[in-house]
Amino acid sequence: MSCAESLRVQAYFDGELKSGEAGDVEEHLTQCVPCQGLLEELERTRTTLRRSLAGERASPALRARVMRALDAEESPPARARRPRAWHVRPFWIGALSGASGLAVAAAGAFLLFTAVSSNAVLEAVTDAHVRSLSSRHLIDVVSSDRHTVKPWFAGRTDVSPPVADFAAQGYRLLGGRTENLGHERAAVLVYQHGAHLINVFSWSARTPLPAQAVRSGYHMVLWKSGDIESCAVSDAGWDELNALVGLIKGVSANDTPH
Repeated sequence: MSCAESLRVQAYFDGELKSGEAGDVEEHLTQCVPCQGLLEELERTRTTLRRSLAGERASPALRARVMRALDAEESPPARARRPRAWHVRPFWIGALSGASGLAVAAAGAFLLFTAVSSNAVLEAVTDAHVRSLSSRHLIDVVSSDRHTVKPWFAGRTDVSPPVADFAAQGYRLLGGRTENLGHERAAVLVYQHGAHLINVFSWSARTPLPAQAVRSGYHMVLWKSGDIESCAVSDAGWDELNALVGLIKGVSANDTPH
């Protein structure tokens, strides 16, 4: 028997819910067996797709064809906007009525490859986070001094993220390390907030990613700054994680906190 919360569980799985809604779904999942089964089924499907489509990318020609097909679509009648998780099917109904079968197939392939690629990045970040907590590879350069940590990344990673210590605000910089995320060499800053360790990954932005996600029980907040994609990962609460992200975003180009 399906549950009335099944659509929200799917949105939760895709990282589309805000922190408050995500917390409600997590609490619901502790009590609802059908939704627990749905979440497990979604996890299995994602794993199967990742294995069968690993490394697949939509070609520039395919992307261009999809965009042309979408541009050619007539605008639908004005209606109240609904959350993404609730309008997936109406989108496909509209696409089938106005675009050719080839364009629909191309759009499907593009969205599928994008979703698989996005999930692969999130899984790689989660795996790296978990490994760092269970091994000695948590920190390569131990320092709270940005003048020590930031130069250390030079030549070791593909990006140069902003570095700052926020000990006064409760987020102490412990140091940094590097991680391989597929073909990316990511820079990782390690912060401590109370009993929580927070890994902040930064790498070259290439794949569209959600603003928030939950993987293996860990909260993930993602943002893009220029050509750098960043992700803060921890078992800390959403408010605590978002507070650190806000501090990092407030760091200026020369890494001097405002």
